[in-house]
Amino acid sequence: MFVYGKNMSAPAKGGARQTIETDLWSQDRRHHLHPYQNFVTYNEHGSLIISGGEGAWLRDSDGKKYFDAVGGMWCTNIGLGRQEMADAIAEQVTRLAYANPFTDMSNEPAARLAAKLAELAPGDLNHVFFTCGGSTANDSAYRLIQMYQSARGQKQKTHVLCRRDAYHGTTYLTASLSGKAGDRMPDFRYITEGIHHLTSPNFYRAPDGMDAAAFCDYLVDEMEQKILELGPENVAAFWAEPILGSGGVIVPPEDYNRRTWELCRKYDILYVADEVVTGFGRLGHWFVSKDMFGVEPDIICCAKGLTSGYLPLGAMIVSDRIYDALGDDADRWFTAGFTYSAHPVCCAAALKNIEILERENLFENVRNVGTYFEQQLRTLLDLPIVGDIRGRLFMMCVVNVMNKKTREFFPPEVMIGKRISNHAEALGLIVRPVVDLNVLSPSLTMTKDDVDYIVSKLRQAILLTIDDLREEGYLRSA
Repeated sequence: MFVYGKNMSAPAKGGARQTIETDLWSQDRRHHLHPYQNFVTYNEHGSLIISGGEGAWLRDSDGKKYFDAVGGMWCTNIGLGRQEMADAIAEQVTRLAYANPFTDMSNEPAARLAAKLAELAPGDLNHVFFTCGGSTANDSAYRLIQMYQSARGQKQKTHVLCRRDAYHGTTYLTASLSGKAGDRMPDFRYITEGIHHLTSPNFYRAPDGMDAAAFCDYLVDEMEQKILELGPENVAAFWAEPILGSGGVIVPPEDYNRRTWELCRKYDILYVADEVVTGFGRLGHWFVSKDMFGVEPDIICCAKGLTSGYLPLGAMIVSDRIYDALGDDADRWFTAGFTYSAHPVCCAAALKNIEILERENLFENVRNVGTYFEQQLRTLLDLPIVGDIRGRLFMMCVVNVMNKKTREFFPPEVMIGKRISNHAEALGLIVRPVVDLNVLSPSLTMTKDDVDYIVSKLRQAILLTIDDLREEGYLRSA
């Protein structure tokens, strides 16, 4: 995710400073293929090697410290280096490191965690299928939906609705469900049959002169017209992140989530809430679909904060309505699963993580400090390239533009988000670049002092970037 830019130096290689650290850098550059790797920049600059972490702070292989305002990858909710997490994991490894999860086999941590998630989930979502992460949770949901529609005699109900700017994973299927233009590499192929992408609920890019209420009406009407065009009898499900995450921390207009859910109820369409990012406290609730938006999904997909990143685990939580429809045929098998489904050590980590979230009342911290975080980030709006600050609580985003009045983005070759993150990194702050954006999703332990540090360093990074842009002629000096 992080590469060295023009204002940063790669670790020295060879000569008098032939250290273990530089050897690690070389080994990584030569042999490690990273997620979302850009081959040109990576082959030239390599990566930032992280060797340690405590709380929200990271330490690289040279000993430099960074405040991780990204929270790993939206996931280090309770912070790094928790001894009780290590103890719970070690104890489970000793007791039972692995157990077959298939068919009629289970294990104690998986049974306890399934019951706990059913307790925390809204409505009648009482059945849990464990996966290896968010992508596989969404992938499994798609397969279960096809089975459900077939089981109730609706085999033709196969079409699904998604949204532009949405992100649901990187399996072949979930990459096809996703609607981020930047993820659509021309070298890859995607499933197009039966997957339909609706307009992004990004009000910042709404047509000129359209207010938020009118934009919401437009989006809901578009969705209903698409359903009618396809035929409600052919539409199986609608996929929705309550707040779009990797697509740019897009908060839909007020009432949008509930109104789209009501459309699904009206036309007998399943509503899938992708809460991989929003679940487990990032917005101050276990799940936000109902608590923030008044929606009771048929399926919730989750991961990330489920274990706070200590071990990989995802889950698909399913309603009684779906589950009960599948139980009347002895020849029906849910032929989906993973070697590491319901892994006992991962489930033990999730149980301890949930215990910590509850005991330390971290959701209250999110609501209190998150409000301050929003307020302080908005002070950056006085900067000439900051066009918008959006998000909620511990899920925020800075939108960078070349022209604040017209909302015109910088040319892609400027890599504005990456320029800012490079400067921030040099100043001891990790923020996530997403093309024109910088995303912030810190650990839920963040304090107001931490907020002040983030905003101060980010302001410095943006000002340094502005200096670069003026030198290169992208901005006027005045």
